[in-house]
Amino acid sequence: MTLTKTYFLKGLDCATCAAKIERSICAEDGIRSVTLNPLTAVLTVEFADFLAGRITPLVEQNVRAHEPDVAVTERIPRGYELEKTSKLRIARIIAGGAIFLTGMLLFYILPREVRLPYYTKRIIFLTAYLILGVDILARAAKKIGRRQLFDENFLMGIATIGALLIGEYREAAAVMLFYQIGELFQELAVNKSKKSIAALMDIRRDFANLQKDGEIIKTLPENVNPGDTIIVKPGEKIPLDGEVIEGRSMLDTRALTGEPVPRGVKPGSVVLSGCINLNGVLAVNVTKTFSQSTAAKIIDLVENAASRKAPVENYITTLARYYTPAVVALAALIALVPPLAGFGLWAEWTRRALVFLVISCPCALVISIPLAFFGGIGGASRKGILVKGGNYLEALSKIDIAVFDKTGTLTKGVFRVIALHSANGFTNEQLLDYTAQAESLSNHPIALSIIEAHKEACCKGGEMLPHKAEISQFNEIAGCGISAVSGGRTILAGNEKLMTANGISLTAEAGGANSWAANSRAAHTAGTNVYTAVDGVFAGCITISDEVKPDSKAAIAALKKYGVRKTVMLTGDNPQNAAAISAELELDEYYAGLLPGEKAEKLEALLQDKRANGTLAFVGDGINDAAALARADVGIAMGGLGSDAAIEAADVVLMTDEPSKLAHAIGIARFTKRVVWQNIIAALGIKAVFLSLGALGIASIWEAVFADVGVALLATLNAARVIKSGRVE
Repeated sequence: MTLTKTYFLKGLDCATCAAKIERSICAEDGIRSVTLNPLTAVLTVEFADFLAGRITPLVEQNVRAHEPDVAVTERIPRGYELEKTSKLRIARIIAGGAIFLTGMLLFYILPREVRLPYYTKRIIFLTAYLILGVDILARAAKKIGRRQLFDENFLMGIATIGALLIGEYREAAAVMLFYQIGELFQELAVNKSKKSIAALMDIRRDFANLQKDGEIIKTLPENVNPGDTIIVKPGEKIPLDGEVIEGRSMLDTRALTGEPVPRGVKPGSVVLSGCINLNGVLAVNVTKTFSQSTAAKIIDLVENAASRKAPVENYITTLARYYTPAVVALAALIALVPPLAGFGLWAEWTRRALVFLVISCPCALVISIPLAFFGGIGGASRKGILVKGGNYLEALSKIDIAVFDKTGTLTKGVFRVIALHSANGFTNEQLLDYTAQAESLSNHPIALSIIEAHKEACCKGGEMLPHKAEISQFNEIAGCGISAVSGGRTILAGNEKLMTANGISLTAEAGGANSWAANSRAAHTAGTNVYTAVDGVFAGCITISDEVKPDSKAAIAALKKYGVRKTVMLTGDNPQNAAAISAELELDEYYAGLLPGEKAEKLEALLQDKRANGTLAFVGDGINDAAALARADVGIAMGGLGSDAAIEAADVVLMTDEPSKLAHAIGIARFTKRVVWQNIIAALGIKAVFLSLGALGIASIWEAVFADVGVALLATLNAARVIKSGRVE
């Protein structure tokens, strides 16, 4: 059996160290998988059950081996813990920078006759170097003591000490100054990105107003149980899911759905945690515990999304593992081989090797790539789109075939009776009454529409059967319909398959105003037909209509614009109705009259038809289509607000009933992927150029500092665009 445990590594601020910790723990016996997000410092470990009592000491041992100053705790902080900018670091940058600029002024700007003796220059720049680099040198020394090389502190330490040894005091101080400034700005950029995500995830209420024994007690949401009553005042966030029992108000649901239009609620309305009560006072009967509330589930989903890495993230982690040692080895060869072969002075080739060392740190990639995916997931959640991981975000960007369920996905799922076609002497009122009796114990949307039409007819004084016996022998036949006994009469209500299976002919005696044979309007009415038989006699047909959602057509058009090659609808509805909806929405293919098992077969066939590098997305309601959601490359639950089944089964949850959210999700995914590749190409490209220039003796350490710190900062700022703007491609 596999168990899972999550830890927070307080004080972890090194992306390359995070990768080393991840690999170190993963190499232990019994460890199934390890994911450590360098942005959140959250470590997730899956392990065999025989490690249950030893997993925490094992994790602590591996973390201490790489980062002894990092504390391991099982308490995961709310939101994202931001790195506190050290006042001492800022003071060092100011003091060291001031001394460095003083040296530059005295020895490189003022007229020569004003300049001080040469040894004074060394003292000034060495002082600046020590003030700026003491913490980096201390950390590098610790790494050397633990035989852990190739991190940024070690590389900067070796590079600058080498510069001092060849007399380049100004360059050594400059490297430390610009490295510290770059690290400071990179930290600020990452913190700003984390704050942006934390702000949009701040949907959890810190307290609840519990109504008990006539009093209102302010308590933690964790202390409130289902069945309790809470009071939500104007301006407050709803702390737990529940049902309004008193009061009317408007709710701001933007944090959950991304939609700015307030939603009205009244007694009987379901309300979800994370929404903001805008005006009236509400009394809410709590229906879920805090841990099961919508806000808690969304926060958990988005925060844990970083543990599911996109393939490109794994490639970059692997690249960083081999890239830095390879560059260090090349630097050693550059420093030793040419002078030994008689091609120049030791000082010159050592300087070139130092340029290599400064450039070699892969921080630009290791930080910016996860940050971009992190931002894409956060930006999507801002729009009411929950993506469970970077791998699914990348899969969204490559959708080749989009497959839709019909009812509740492309259509509203709100059925209404539009026509009655009685036969064989039955009146329309009798047809509706018998069918409603058969459907009275079913919760299917079609059944509910028939029951609702029956109630309306009764209210209007329609001619109903005088006696309504209790239903007995009720049997709901999957994919066919219902068989029931009412008042001693056997009623069948369902599709043509049900009629055929029971030997019922869909014909009627000739003649008569209500004759099916004489008036076959149902055959030409677009909608779902429910056929009814009473005691083996065909009684007629009821036509049900389901309205297409307003933005379904625009959604399909947007998918085509994004290059989705094929759009397909799978439905259990009749071919006539499916054809009409398919034509209206301009779908490429549709398959009608499908049972749940046949839907799965069609999905398998479509999976074989997708392009080699493309993905197939299935969009359903997240409850009835759980198997299809799980089988697709990307399972997308539509209108999954508050639905446990939707959040569990799907890889992506669209928090509203708008199909157009899928196109928006693809746009965000493609913009995120574009930013990721911009960072990869820019970082590797610039580093390759400066590595070549450094080896040829053209680039100085100043340019090397830009190639390392500057590129890391630019890549981080570029990745932050995804969070900041929430843009789409």
